Amino acid sequence: MAYLAARPEHLLVLTETADSAGCAFLAERFAEAGYAVTFPRPAPRGERGVMIVSRLATRPAPFALTYLPHRAVAVSVDTADGPLDVIGLYVPSRDASPEKTERKRRWLKECAATLPDGRTGARIVLGDFNVLEPGHTPRYRFFAPFEYAFYDAFAAAGYTDAFRALHPTALAYSWVGRTGDGYRYDHAHTSGRLAAVLRSCSYVHEPRVMEGRLTDHSALAVQLAVAPAGLLPTTDPKQAGELAPVLF
Repeated sequence: MAYLAARPEHLLVLTETADSAGCAFLAERFAEAGYAVTFPRPAPRGERGVMIVSRLATRPAPFALTYLPHRAVAVSVDTADGPLDVIGLYVPSRDASPEKTERKRRWLKECAATLPDGRTGARIVLGDFNVLEPGHTPRYRFFAPFEYAFYDAFAAAGYTDAFRALHPTALAYSWVGRTGDGYRYDHAHTSGRLAAVLRSCSYVHEPRVMEGRLTDHSALAVQLAVAPAGLLPTTDPKQAGELAPVLF
């Protein structure tokens, strides 16, 4: 919580969240501190999802899935240039089993079919996609054509890979396996209108490599030259929930 509260971003998209005491603690403390928190509890127990924590007021955005809906969370915020939709995704992972492969295939198919037209509106879709770009270096034989097709669906719908737009040839990885092999699993895609105001997109490795290792993924920070219409009056979530001193 302390690390997240110190980040400068106006919105935090947290993936692989769970119906756990830890995630409930984050959601409650940030909400008590005045942040807008969107966190549909993943179900059944053991499922994973997405939480969005925002310093801007939020409202539901027109994007929802019927299959594993907690893995796609969408909010809309107001900016000086109009509404901006933020869609956070946590794509199911898989192994070689038919059950998990079909689960991932089904979710990706619905998500790609539901994706709004990126040639209209202001929208950013980001999170842990658990897929690689087709030209990923190195090439891993485990990934199937339907997974690469999901990445390609964004360009076909009018979106831009924010990292690739600014770093067309960079070899960057957001997850590193035990053998030292790197994977760029975490992505951010912007609608066409936002491509002109994209200022930076970079991986933040600190939470993955710092002492205590907060996560096994690097974060992805995106900066847009868009002014928020107004920030919520937030306080330090580290102080939220603490009892005030009382004189007897």
